[in-house]
Amino acid sequence: MATSNLTNAKNAKNDEFYTQYHDIEKEINAYLEYNSDVFRDKTVLLPCDDPEWSNFTKFFAQNFERFGLKKLISTSYAADSKKYKTGYQPTLFEVNDPQFDYNKTTKNGKIFTLTHDKSGDGKIDVNDLEWHYLAGDGDFNSKEIKKLRDEADIIITNPPFSLFRDFLAWIVEADKQFLIIGNMNAITYKEVFPLIKELKMWFGPSIKSGDREFQVPDNYPIEAAGWRIDVEGRKFLRIKGVRWFTNLDHGLRHQALPLMTMQDNLKYSKHKEIKGKESYDRYDNYDAIEVPFTDAIPSDYEGAMGVPISFLDKYSPEQFEIIGTSLELGVSMSKLAEKGTYVQGGPRFYLSNGDGTHRRMYDRIVIKKRTL
Repeated sequence: MATSNLTNAKNAKNDEFYTQYHDIEKEINAYLEYNSDVFRDKTVLLPCDDPEWSNFTKFFAQNFERFGLKKLISTSYAADSKKYKTGYQPTLFEVNDPQFDYNKTTKNGKIFTLTHDKSGDGKIDVNDLEWHYLAGDGDFNSKEIKKLRDEADIIITNPPFSLFRDFLAWIVEADKQFLIIGNMNAITYKEVFPLIKELKMWFGPSIKSGDREFQVPDNYPIEAAGWRIDVEGRKFLRIKGVRWFTNLDHGLRHQALPLMTMQDNLKYSKHKEIKGKESYDRYDNYDAIEVPFTDAIPSDYEGAMGVPISFLDKYSPEQFEIIGTSLELGVSMSKLAEKGTYVQGGPRFYLSNGDGTHRRMYDRIVIKKRTL
């Protein structure tokens, strides 16, 4: 089935994607299995959220006591959360609260907090959320939201796709733990890759391939395959290339990738690009071998290897060292070959076609085996 790409959403500024409850649950449980106290006595902030719609707010409110949270804070951005609505109808949260102000619904964000059992039913859950209007629209760059960021221990959300770089920088600036969703191609950004290389950020454990389904607003333009409308009339869209980005530790990132020797790969690999060849291809404009598949990384090669960015799904920092990317390491082909013998473009690695021409590769991460 064809799918929609987050890049298209970013370019079109269609940022309203609502993460499914079960996707949040699966990811969070992976951290709890590694460290059951990962959220204990912590303040969790869910910014760029719409608490009335958000499964993030619902999930953490329902599990407040089980996780041992100190405080839960969720904020919405008014301009984005209401702009697609006409004839605005108050939510249940609003009509049941005396502070509801119709004139504020489109210009003031909201803040929801949870700290204790307010309803008196003996448990802390969604019914105990308290809310009020923010002074501003809830923009994460505002002083109001930055103050909440500085109060929090962990920041968790699905940020606007068009603002992924800015939002990540906003988190890093405050030196916070985080878990956010984005396009896996974001790792090639110059502002993002250094965090991966320096072991300050990595992929989360629950998404390794394929796509994920997100709910979208009622007026979202459905222009691609991979969408559906459920029995309640809600729209859903399947998105490819999605990954969790985090600096919360989890067990999978410490599991070594099982590998075969170079000779065994050349003899027995399931990939026709490698099987039967005499050796691995070597780049024309950088001193490294091309490894087109993560499971074809040779266990006994000590030099530099170029691997797909999907390698990060299986990356163990104890097993491999990241050297850089083709975007920063590739020597310009204009210095090595005649114009017309290669496809021009930004910095990438090239392989010889054997006839005097060169083919341009997709982005590659350069790694080396760590010596024990």
